Amino acid sequence: MALHILNSAPPYHKANIYYCAKKLGFNNGQKALSTAKKRVNKVIATTASLLLSHYCMAQELEPRSYTNIPIGMHFLAAGIVHSEGDLSPAPTAPISNANLNIDAGVIGYAHTFDLMGNSSKFDIAASRVCYQGDAELNGEKVSADRCGYGDPTMRLTWNFLGAPALQAKDFASWKQGLVVGTSLQITLPLGSYDKEKLLNSGSNRWVFRPGIGLSHRLGNWYYDVMASVRFYTDNKQYLVDTNLQQDPLYTVQGHLIYNLNRGHWLSLNANLFFGGETSKNTINSLDEQQNSRLGLTYSFPINQKNSIKLNASTGVITEFGNDFSTFGALWQYRF
Repeated sequence: MALHILNSAPPYHKANIYYCAKKLGFNNGQKALSTAKKRVNKVIATTASLLLSHYCMAQELEPRSYTNIPIGMHFLAAGIVHSEGDLSPAPTAPISNANLNIDAGVIGYAHTFDLMGNSSKFDIAASRVCYQGDAELNGEKVSADRCGYGDPTMRLTWNFLGAPALQAKDFASWKQGLVVGTSLQITLPLGSYDKEKLLNSGSNRWVFRPGIGLSHRLGNWYYDVMASVRFYTDNKQYLVDTNLQQDPLYTVQGHLIYNLNRGHWLSLNANLFFGGETSKNTINSLDEQQNSRLGLTYSFPINQKNSIKLNASTGVITEFGNDFSTFGALWQYRF
C-alpha cells in the first residue's frame, strides 16, 4: 500500500520543507519550497512499504513488506476483498471441492517506530466475512450462507539491515539499496466459530508466522524476496470433539515492482506454498498443499494523506484449496 504523506502531519510544516530543500541542495525561496515538496513527496511515496495485513489467507501476496519507511507515523486502512472458487472463509479450515463466494470487509492500523536504530512497524487487522456456497469434508457435502468475524492478526516487522530509522524530513534524501528484515505475525483465535459447523469464519486456533525478507532498489525498479512459515496450534473442538492438527505451511514469494511516477507503482507477484497437511484424531487427511499463485498490485495516491491499492490474483498450480480468484481494494489514511 503506497504512502503519499507530504504535508499530512506536524513534521511537514514549512520550516521542515525548507530544511529538506537545503539538504537537497536548493536555495531558499518559494521555488525551492515547491521543488523540495515534489522531491520529498516522490522519494517517500516510492520507498514506502505495504503497512497493513488485509484479509489474511495462506496464499497472500505482499509486495513491499520489507522496504524502509519513515518512523513516527500512524496509518488507518480499510478495504474490501472478493474471492470466488475453491477456498475457505477461514484460511486454515481443511475443506475441499469448495464452490464459494466470499466477501470481506477489512480494517487495520499501523505505526512505525525506531527499534535498535532501524525502522520497524507494528500493525493489526480485523475482518468481517460473508460467504455463500458449498464444500466437502471427507466426502460430506455442506453448504452455508452467513457472515462472521475473521480471526484478527497482529504483526511486528523489523528491518535490521540497510534501513536506518529516519524521521520523514531526513528520509527524503535517503537512497535505498538492499534492505533485509524479519517479522512475526500472530493470528488470534477470536473470530466467529461454531464447533458444530464445518464452515466458519474463525479457525479456533492460534497461528504463529515468523518470516524473513529482503528488498532491493535499482533505479525505478524494486524486487522483493521473502519466506515465511506458519505454525498451528490444535483445534480440539473441530466438529464438536475432534482434534484437528496441521503441519507447518511454508511460503516463498517474490515481487517485481516498477515505480511509475510520484507514488504510482505496479507489482507483478508470485508465490509458492507447500506443506500444511491436516489430521483428525491423528489420522492423516492426505491434503498436503503444493500450490502457487500469480497476481498484480497497483497503488496510487489520491492526495497527500490518502492512497488506494488495487490487487488481483489467481491460482496457477493447485493441489488443494487454491483454485480461486481474488480481487481487492484498500484505502489508506495517514494521520
